[in-house]
Amino acid sequence: MLTNLGRRLRSPFLNRMLHTERKVRVNGADLNIVESGSGNRSLLLMPGALGSAWTDFKPQIEQLPKLLPEYTIIAWDPPGYGKSVPPKRQFGLEFFREDAKAAVDLMRALDRPKFSILGWSDGGITALIVAGRYAEAVDRLAIWGAGAYLNADEVKALRNIRDVSKWSPRMREPMEKVYGVDRFAQLWGEWVDAACAFYDQRDGDFCRNEVEQVKAPTFILHGKKDPMIAAEHIPWLKERLPKAKYHEFPEGKHNIHLRYAEDFNKLVADFFNKNDSN
Repeated sequence: MLTNLGRRLRSPFLNRMLHTERKVRVNGADLNIVESGSGNRSLLLMPGALGSAWTDFKPQIEQLPKLLPEYTIIAWDPPGYGKSVPPKRQFGLEFFREDAKAAVDLMRALDRPKFSILGWSDGGITALIVAGRYAEAVDRLAIWGAGAYLNADEVKALRNIRDVSKWSPRMREPMEKVYGVDRFAQLWGEWVDAACAFYDQRDGDFCRNEVEQVKAPTFILHGKKDPMIAAEHIPWLKERLPKAKYHEFPEGKHNIHLRYAEDFNKLVADFFNKNDSN
């Protein structure tokens, strides 16, 4: 009987039931969050482009509380993404900085004004902006799949994948389930256009200045075969964050936290469990 109970407690359904999902009023918008764990320290999970808590961070939501018992894990759907709709997502040359402010305001609304960040892709860019612009709010920072700027080759690659009808069904379906077929295609096109506008109007700059202002201990993880970001971003970041911890997945691509979830979670847990500034 006890063995059967243990099996049931480990079931995916009950694992999800251990997490709380709710909406928090922030700057006039109801932002969707998923919370797990019950520690006094705080870790915010920041998803990638069009991403949400469950689409981007399921293994982290379910596994990190065991590895980070001192933390409460908070995964958010940024404004206009996932279940944080309305508002309708608005893009422009300030959308990363607007997300950064919304993230800080969210954590203040939760009475967790000092927090660490786990940021993937777009979420990594936003995390760098938070850590640079709101340095007093950030304890520790881990990022992957993110660069501080966009280069010409990346712009070309993005334009080549703007039309989601050319994607495989396997690649489209997770986002189509969240947004619907038509809205996903529209939203992705708007995101690509907005990202490319940074290259056309701001020399590709997402957050170069903010990186220079980062004071929090930082962990850069990287999939060596990541097709979404140019290899030059890693030495660029390491040069400007010389004390940053670094780990490379030799066969990893863009989604190392999903493909290598167990190893990834152990690495970031070891980093976040530290209390010093080293």
